[in-house]
Amino acid sequence: MLSKELLSILACPKCKGELEYRERGEGQPEVLVCHACKLVYEVIDGIPNMLIEEAKPLDS
Repeated sequence: MLSKELLSILACPKCKGELEYRERGEGQPEVLVCHACKLVYEVIDGIPNMLIEEAKPLDS
């Protein structure tokens, strides 16, 4: 779980927009979602991977 302080300062590296934090169930990673860019950034071992080239497309 990411801290509220960290979540309050994180922004999408592509558009500088707001990110939605999603906790996942067993075996699924936590993610940060940018709805404007339709990109998903994984949180790996509590560290957000904010590299645009490693983001995945939002499928929904």
